[in-house]
Order: sequence, then structure tokens, then C-alpha cells
Amino acid sequence: MSAEAEERLRRWRLVLGGDADGTGCALSGADAAMDGALAALYGGGEGGDDGGGSARANRSGGLGGSAPRVARWLGDIRTYFPSSVVQVMQRDAIERLNLTRLLLEPEMLEAVEPDVHLVGTLLALNRVMPEQARESARAVVRTVVAELERRLAQRTRAAVTGALDRSARTHRPRRAAEIDWDRTIRANLRNYLPERETVVPDRLVGYARRQRAVQREVVLCVDQSGSMAASVVYSGVFGAVLASMRSLKTSLVVFDTAVVDLTPQLHDPVEVLFGTQLGGGTDINRAVAYCQELITRPADSILILISDLYEGGVREEMLRRVAALTAAGVQVIVLLALSDEGAPSYDRENAAALAALGVPAFACTPDMFPDLMAAAIERRDVARWAEQATASA
Repeated sequence: MSAEAEERLRRWRLVLGGDADGTGCALSGADAAMDGALAALYGGGEGGDDGGGSARANRSGGLGGSAPRVARWLGDIRTYFPSSVVQVMQRDAIERLNLTRLLLEPEMLEAVEPDVHLVGTLLALNRVMPEQARESARAVVRTVVAELERRLAQRTRAAVTGALDRSARTHRPRRAAEIDWDRTIRANLRNYLPERETVVPDRLVGYARRQRAVQREVVLCVDQSGSMAASVVYSGVFGAVLASMRSLKTSLVVFDTAVVDLTPQLHDPVEVLFGTQLGGGTDINRAVAYCQELITRPADSILILISDLYEGGVREEMLRRVAALTAAGVQVIVLLALSDEGAPSYDRENAAALAALGVPAFACTPDMFPDLMAAAIERRDVARWAEQATASA
């Protein structure tokens, strides 16, 4: 048998799994360890059937109810599989093998591959987590938050700063200190006089509101029902980034049937996330009413409601409040999800009612959010921006 045929047979053996796979190919070393890790999760023993009737369902395996055994398994999959695959397998293990209880064990938490979905699970368990597991959970959350900030913070600040500069320009600056000389020169290059080696400007570009420290009020109003876990994580990180910018006054409000203002914790996104309480019902009307009270300059304010719009409160009152906000000049945007999870489940009737009020409702990935903020600050048509961004993605 050629080397190519042997490699193909080996791959089929790993795909099929089990002892009676029909390939006649025995596994050893790393291959056997990989097969064992897969069998423990997707096998037909304690882990349960995969529901598809495949050959893999005949494997024996399972992780049992032991945190040390789970921790060893987590170490094995990190050894044999890339990080993206590890995160998928961890999510499957939590769902298929009901390992939620074991996430309360410090030994297991120290072995997991941190990701946004795991953070969401830990936040949901926060209120029942024993003290000895709490510091391990915070370390996991801190690792994920640091990675998200590294990936998103600089781009967000650059997009927001650029948008504020563009929206604040004027062609009638009153003082020399308000003139943006770089943009003024570029705007008047056609007036260059070669014989004098100078530009004669007939149009000045400046900053109209440079004297004002705060140029926009931003309110993030986040649904913390269980289905919004990933959105809550990203919202906490973006809220902290926006709050670090002096040109913005940023508030972060989370809600279920109650409303909690986490603005004082925005200096530390880990504290923000542990201030949430995933699960429970949803009262969007009450949350919007609270956010209404936070807004002091409607014409310079952006309210971003992050929710799947399944309203448990008074729907008609919620719609009236949103209409009042938009009539006052507040730019209201609804994000059905702020995550990488794809098209969300949401209340289409409420989304349509909001669209009729001129409020766009769409899902947004974390990578798109900085550009969304720029579009909102510049008062562009956000609904059209969302269509173009989705089409080009």
C-alpha cells in the first residue's frame, strides 16, 4: 500500500472511530490519544449518542462526573487540536455532557481554553459559584477581555476619533487655533501659485466644537437575558473602550426585568461583566425609560439598544418611548446581536415596528462595531450602512 493510501486510510479511521470501523487500521501514539479525546465527547457511552446514527455513536467513552478527569481531557484536546477546534469541543462538552456544574471547579477552570462563550457560561453561573472557584473564573474572564481589547480597542478609538473630527469640521473657523491647516492646505491645492511657492486658500477647514470636551453622549442598553450572553460580553468590552475616550460620555445599562446601571464600573470591564446577571425575563420598556433619563443633550446622543426584542414589558409604551426619543433628536439604533454567532432569533414584529419609526434593527459583529459607531457619529443613514456592510462581508 502506498504512503498516500495509508494516510487516507488513517484519516478515515480517525473520522469513523470505534473498534469495528472496517478499515483494519490500528491507531497508536498521538492518533490513539486524539481518537480517545473525541470518543470521550462524541462517543455512545456516558457521553450519549450524537443523534446522527453514525459509526462514531458506537464508541465507548464519556468524561464522567469527575473534575480531574475533565481537566485532563481539556489538556489532551489542547495538545492535539488547534484553538478554534478546542473551543468548539468545549462548547459541545458543556452542552452534550452537562458539564456546567464542573465549571464551578477551580481545577477545571484552570484547564479550559478561554473564549467568549465560556465567559458567558461563567457569568450565568456567577451567583452560584463557590468562593474557591471565583478567582479562577475571574482569571478566565480577564484573559478573554484582554484579548478582545487587544483586538478591538485601537480600531474603535481610531474610528470614533476620526468620525468626531469629520463631524466637527466647519468652513468658518473664527480663530486661528480652530483652523485645521493640514486639511485646509489639501482642500486648496488647486490654488497653488508656483511663482510664489504658496497656496492661497479660498476655503478654510476647522474644528467647530474643539472647545467642548464631550461631543457625544452614548448609551449602551444591553439585554442580559440568557440568549444574549455573547452580546453582553462584547458590550462590556466596547463600553469600557468608549468610556476611556474623553470626547464621549458613555453609559452602560443592563436589564432583564430590572435595570442596573454599570457606568461606574466601566473603568474595569471585568467588573462590568461580573456585575451582569444572565438569564431571567426582559422588560425593554423599563430599560428604555431609564435610558431616557440619562440623556441630557438629545441632538448629540446615540442610544444603542442591544436586544433580541422579545419584550416581556409593555410593548406599546416601549414603542412610544422610542418614538419620543427619535422625535427629540436622539439617534436610536437596535442591535439584535453584537457577536460572531450569525443571524440571531429575534421578535420580527417589534423589529418591523421600530423600523417604521425610523429605527434600524440588525445584527452586528464585533469587527463591524467601530465602523457602526463612526457612521452613527457622522449621522449617516445607519440602515443603509448596515445593508452595505452586510453585503460586503
